[in-house]
Amino acid sequence: MALPATMLRRSPLTTLALMLVGSAGMTGAINVDSPGYLGDLRYLQLFAIDLVVGFVAASRPRRISVGVAVLALCLQIAIGYVNPVGDDPVFEPEIPILAMVAAWMVGNSVRARRQYAEALRAQATVQAVTAERLRIARELHDIVAHSIGIIAIQAGVGSRVMDTQPAEARNALRAIEATSRDTLAGLRRVLGGLRPVPQDAEPGSASLHPSPGLADVDRLAATTSAAGVRVEVCWRGDRRPVPADIELSAYRVIQEAVTNVVRHAGTARCRVSVEYRAEDLHVEVTDDGHAAPVSGTGHGIIGMRERVGLLNGEFSAGPRPGGGFRVSATLPLVDPVPASATPR
Repeated sequence: MALPATMLRRSPLTTLALMLVGSAGMTGAINVDSPGYLGDLRYLQLFAIDLVVGFVAASRPRRISVGVAVLALCLQIAIGYVNPVGDDPVFEPEIPILAMVAAWMVGNSVRARRQYAEALRAQATVQAVTAERLRIARELHDIVAHSIGIIAIQAGVGSRVMDTQPAEARNALRAIEATSRDTLAGLRRVLGGLRPVPQDAEPGSASLHPSPGLADVDRLAATTSAAGVRVEVCWRGDRRPVPADIELSAYRVIQEAVTNVVRHAGTARCRVSVEYRAEDLHVEVTDDGHAAPVSGTGHGIIGMRERVGLLNGEFSAGPRPGGGFRVSATLPLVDPVPASATPR
């Protein structure tokens, strides 16, 4: 019975079969006149076989382990009835049944916990992949949508004044060139973050272009103004460094809101307000043009809401009572206890 235990990990079912054969042979050698220590070997037989059954229950599907446990139990009881040893109660039916049930339940519990842990790991992997896909989609949308809108407007201006105002056409082409370069830099930064970093690379060399932040709002306003929509930027509060994720999200909200003004509002001006508060950062973009619908096939409002929600902030977007549209986001600068893991 001891020799088959060496192959328990590789083939637990074969090990159990050989141990049952060994148990039957050893029991046949024990009779009523055998010394007491031979009768005590039945305790070891019972314990060893139950351990193997527990290992089978922990490593094999339930339908297989149940059949194996029932078969082993029936053989144990049959052996006990065929060759009893005096008044020893070990092979009374109750004791083998209880021991076998306990061994199977322990093994099945181990298998269930292992499956549960694997399911959690798989779920965490899927959630991480989904979150990364959403992040990349938001970044690409925010980078491309604004730039393409500016390029389209400048290209239209250049084509209309090419013959009558060559200087204005050249200015439009310069704006298209500058916007295109900024877009390419942003795309390189996003795609660079997806590539594995070489082991011999220096720290911080994965991204050659830093993420945009609130310091780039003035440049954004200048680019948008060159496209025909004047952007008034108002700073309130004590301007100070904020966490990088807060700063990037605030900039992306402003960028997307300004892009929507350029593309949909039909107005020549908008206002951007950035307010540094004690516990949060508040950004707001308003215009007096035509209020675009909040719902639709676009992803701008959805992306802004997701960005703010991931940082436990508050977001709102909708028509203004006096006309126009308003986008507002409040991002906490402290670490509040999140009420929910899903974006609001």
